[in-house]
Amino acid sequence: MLKEYHTVAFDLDGTLSDPSGGLIESFAYGLSKSGIGFGSKEELRRYIGPPLYDAWKTDFRLTEEEADRALARFTEYYQVYGWWDNKVYPGIPELLADLHRAGKRVCLATSKPAVFTRKVLDLFGIRGYFDAIGAAVSDKTHDKKSEVLLDALEELGVRGEEALRGVVLVGDRKFDAEGARQIGVDAIGVSYGLGSREELEASGFCAIADSVAGLRALLLNNE
Repeated sequence: MLKEYHTVAFDLDGTLSDPSGGLIESFAYGLSKSGIGFGSKEELRRYIGPPLYDAWKTDFRLTEEEADRALARFTEYYQVYGWWDNKVYPGIPELLADLHRAGKRVCLATSKPAVFTRKVLDLFGIRGYFDAIGAAVSDKTHDKKSEVLLDALEELGVRGEEALRGVVLVGDRKFDAEGARQIGVDAIGVSYGLGSREELEASGFCAIADSVAGLRALLLNNE
């Protein structure tokens, strides 16, 4: 059984919702309109989660100017069509509500830009469940998982080694485990999201949930 946490932080894409339809189409638009070749659209799934600017710049060997152009094209599509092509995972709103009822503080830590983060949370009617929101400034600024998680915890007044022991980050990719480790908090992986179980097992999560029901059992282990 895991220890009891006073603060639960959530990743957004792949953890609370499945954004793959809108994001993959937006990725494809941004790359193709910028003259950047890629394989199948399904191969673009791997860019859901990590900071997009760094990932594209590295994988496609882009200059800063080329990466900026591709991101601008991506945003052009995403801000109109992509952000709402998104589905909240069944059981997530109820879990967030029950965490609050159990006296937990709940926050968000996402590499998605803040403007789109708020749109997505409002789309699902779950924004009010979060006591603090840590999100990227833009697609290429202040978007590391450790940075946005620290922002959310700072807003909650959670600071210092002792307080951080009571924090857990829930996420679906290795980047979530890395970000949590960098600031000294635990991380739980969810395999129902966009990362494979193999990725999660190799990333140092303290536990892995295969369903929202399994995640509930880990976070509310005193039910």
